[in-house]
Amino acid sequence: MTLIDVIVSDITQETPTVKSITLVKADGSPLGPYLPGAHIDVEGPTAITRQYSLCSTPDAPDSFVFAVKKEANSRGGSAALHELSVGDTLRISTPRNLIAIAEVAQHHVLVAAGIGITPMLSMARYMDVHGISFELHYFARTESEAAFLPLLNDRCPDKLHQHFGVTREAQEHVLKDELAELPPHTHIYTCGPAGFMDKVFAVAREHVSPDAIHLENFHASEQPDASANAAFEVELDGETYRIPADKSIVEVLQDNGCDVDTSCQEGICGTCIMQVLEGSPEHRDNVLTRAEKESGEVMAVCVSRTRGQRLVLDYY
Repeated sequence: MTLIDVIVSDITQETPTVKSITLVKADGSPLGPYLPGAHIDVEGPTAITRQYSLCSTPDAPDSFVFAVKKEANSRGGSAALHELSVGDTLRISTPRNLIAIAEVAQHHVLVAAGIGITPMLSMARYMDVHGISFELHYFARTESEAAFLPLLNDRCPDKLHQHFGVTREAQEHVLKDELAELPPHTHIYTCGPAGFMDKVFAVAREHVSPDAIHLENFHASEQPDASANAAFEVELDGETYRIPADKSIVEVLQDNGCDVDTSCQEGICGTCIMQVLEGSPEHRDNVLTRAEKESGEVMAVCVSRTRGQRLVLDYY
């Protein structure tokens, strides 16, 4: 994947643990607009690459903004980004979307928890400016830990529903109250901890179809031990490759010179998605939607395997 050099032009301490980082191109040219809900790969000072949602105004072409929460058990990614200074250089990918505003929807419900506000913020900012019907439900432990709260209170206070200090046990009750009466043709979008999103999905599907529920997930699914895997074959462009139990599809394809892009290698970024022409994928990713998985037409080849003996793939 091609990465571009950018310069840190501003850093804001949004909460005690969250910083927002503004990026501009090194040559001064515009980075360009992006679709609401998009994310980028960020290669940090320690050469660790992580995915971060953009939370700036999607229509503003001059700069990108993303936010980083410093994790207590960081493996170097978030901690290193919190040590950045204005003028430092990073490398980023072009924006891509795993969650996007559904054009068929007439009303949109955004549900964010903690740092999950970041993709919801770009969507809210876009819909607010363009007069699209929406509401935003923001869950956080305390008001002081709610990143971008002053901005939201200033720009769209009538669309913002604040849920601070709600215990995990009470979250489902609050969600049921808030999602009880939705306008026709509503779509629901959520981002936050995996357990929280599971609750949102379970409550939301009581009121809308699964296809109208959109999740942004940057947490990898737990993978089974390689001893539970079986070898199988993959055909691509007329060539057949054997995938052993201890290697992923993408590892074998890249080892044989196939041009398959990767980034996270954990099934959460969507970079390695390929088209399935034949065979039955065993999905192990956390990036494809339920509908995409059920269709069997695409798969994330960095972690997923097959339920059979053979797959025929094509570039997506």
